[in-house]
Amino acid sequence: MRRQAGAAAVALAAMAGAALATDADRDRAAQLERQWAQYEVDATKTVIELQPFREAQEVSGADGLSARLVNLNPTINSWFLLTVTAPGAGLRGQSFHIESAASDTWHISLQGGDDPALVFEEDGARHLCRPWAGATPELLDAQRSGLPYAPICGQRAYLRNRVSGSRTNREAVAEFLRDNIMFGESIVDMIKGAFYEDAFMQSSETVDGGDAGGVAESLGRARVAGAPVMQVYSGFDLVATTGGRMEAGSWYAAEGAPGVYASAVQPGMIHPDILNRRGETSNLDHIERRADVYLVGFDLERFEVGYEVGTDHPRLGWSSRPRGKGRNRNTPGPDGINRADPLVRAGMLKPSLADRVAATFTGGFKRDHGAFKWSDMATYNHGHHYGFVSKGVVLSKLQPNLSTLYVLNDGTIGMKTWTEADEALLPRIRFARQNGVPLIAPDPETGQGVPGEFVRSWGGGNWSGSADADLRTLRAGACMKTVQDRQFLIYAYFSTATPSAMARVFQAYGCDYAMLLDMNSQEHTYMAYYTKSEQDLVAHHLVSQMAQVDPRRRDGTPIPRFVGFPDNRDFIYLLRKK
Repeated sequence: MRRQAGAAAVALAAMAGAALATDADRDRAAQLERQWAQYEVDATKTVIELQPFREAQEVSGADGLSARLVNLNPTINSWFLLTVTAPGAGLRGQSFHIESAASDTWHISLQGGDDPALVFEEDGARHLCRPWAGATPELLDAQRSGLPYAPICGQRAYLRNRVSGSRTNREAVAEFLRDNIMFGESIVDMIKGAFYEDAFMQSSETVDGGDAGGVAESLGRARVAGAPVMQVYSGFDLVATTGGRMEAGSWYAAEGAPGVYASAVQPGMIHPDILNRRGETSNLDHIERRADVYLVGFDLERFEVGYEVGTDHPRLGWSSRPRGKGRNRNTPGPDGINRADPLVRAGMLKPSLADRVAATFTGGFKRDHGAFKWSDMATYNHGHHYGFVSKGVVLSKLQPNLSTLYVLNDGTIGMKTWTEADEALLPRIRFARQNGVPLIAPDPETGQGVPGEFVRSWGGGNWSGSADADLRTLRAGACMKTVQDRQFLIYAYFSTATPSAMARVFQAYGCDYAMLLDMNSQEHTYMAYYTKSEQDLVAHHLVSQMAQVDPRRRDGTPIPRFVGFPDNRDFIYLLRKK
C-alpha cells in the first residue's frame, strides 16, 4: 500500500522551504524529491538511500585527499557518515560513522581548499579538525581503540565502533534456537509456556490498617476500590514509606530522584465502574486479578526522552510472520535493507549524556515478533513491521496503524497511533519506536482513554504469547498521562497479565494513550532509575531481580545496563534537562 504523495510533499516543503527563491533552494528541493523516491520505492537499497532528508558535501585537496560528509538528517544534526581517501595515511575510501557529542549544538560541515577540514561551529566559535591527517590518523586510532564511542576532534564528536552487545545466557539460547534450529520458534514457545508462564508473578499482601506513608499528589490517584495498603516487593527506595508499604493506586516520590514517582496496584483492586465495563476487555481471571503491577511516572517538565537501538535488535530484515502480499521476496527486508552497514549500532548511551541519565527501560519486540501474522494487517504494508528511528535516522519505516512513542526536534514527546498524515512529521522526528496497536487510545467522542479495539484479539493485536493464544505472562507497557497541562510518561511492569488487564490498569490510572513494550522475562522488561554516588552511577531496579542482568566489575560493583556497556537490545532513556 503506497503512502500518500501529499504527506511527502509536506515533508519536502518543510525541508526545502516554500519559497524556493534561489537556484540552490530549487536544487535542494529536486534533490529531496529524488531522495524521497528512493525512500519509498519497494526495492533493495542501502541504509543511506533510506534517509530521505540527507545532505552531502564533497571536497578534495592535495596529494589525492578527498572527503565526503553525509549529514543523515540536517534537522536533527546528529549522525554523519564520513568517507575519506587519504593515500598517504592509508585511507582509501573508508567510511566512518560519526556522531556529534552535542546534538543541536555543533554544526558540522566540510571545508574545502588545499587542506580540507571538518568544521565545528557553535555560537560564533569555529574549530577545525583533520582526523585523517598524519602518519597515524586520529580516525584510525579511534577505530583501533575498540571503544563503542571513541572521541575525536577534541571530544566534539565520537566515532561509533562496531562492538558485541551483552546478552544473558537465556537470551543467547533462545536466539540460537530461533536462528539455527528448524522449528526453533516452536521450541522457544513451548519452553515459555511450560516454564515461564506466571514464573515472575508477584502478589503483595494487603495490610489492614497499615501506614502507607507520604503520598505524592503530582499524578493524582488511580481509580481503585477503597484504599488497600500493599506490602510491595519493588526494588525502589521511596520517600516517606514504611517497610515497603504503599497505598494501592497512589504515587510516591523516588528517593534521590526528583520528578520520578512510583505506584503499585493489583488489577482486582480497580474500581468496578472501570473493571466491570462490558464489551471493552476480556474478563480477568483470579490469577491476574491479584498479580502485582508496578508503575513509574516521570514528570516530563524535568526530562528529555531518547531511544537507541541495540547492537543486534531489533533487526532490519524480514519477520517470518507476514504472508502472501505482505512479503516481497525480492528484497532483503521490508524497507529494502537487512543491515545497518556502514552505520554502527552501539547499543548504549553515548558518554556525553551519562552525567544526565535519569532512567532506562527496554524497548519493544525483536524484529521476528514485530510484524503481523494473523490479521489483515499481515497482508499489506509488508505486514506492518514495527518501525524505529534513532537520532533522526530511519532504520525501519514508521507504519500507519501502529502505536508509536516519538520525540520531535523541539523536544515534543508524544504517543499515538501513527497515520499516513503523520508522515509530514518525519523530518522532525528525533526518536520513534513502534510496538503493536494501542492498549488505550482516546475515545473519539469524549477524548478519554479507553481500551483499544484489538485488546481482546490475539491475532488482531499481535500480542504474542504461547501458540495456543494464552496471553497471560510477564509484560511491560508505557502510557502518556496529562495532569493539569503537565505531561507524564508512565512505565508499567505487570508481573503476569493479559492485554485486557494492562488496558484496565492504564485506564484506571487515567492514561491518555498506552502501548505494549516487551514481555516474558526480566531482561526484556528491565527498568532502572539512577542516582549518583561520589564516584559512580547507582542503578535502582524496579524489581530487585533485574539487578542480575547487570554484569559486575572485578570489585563486585554492578555496571548499569545500557549506560556502562553495549547491549544487544534496544532501549528508551530519560535525561534530566540541563
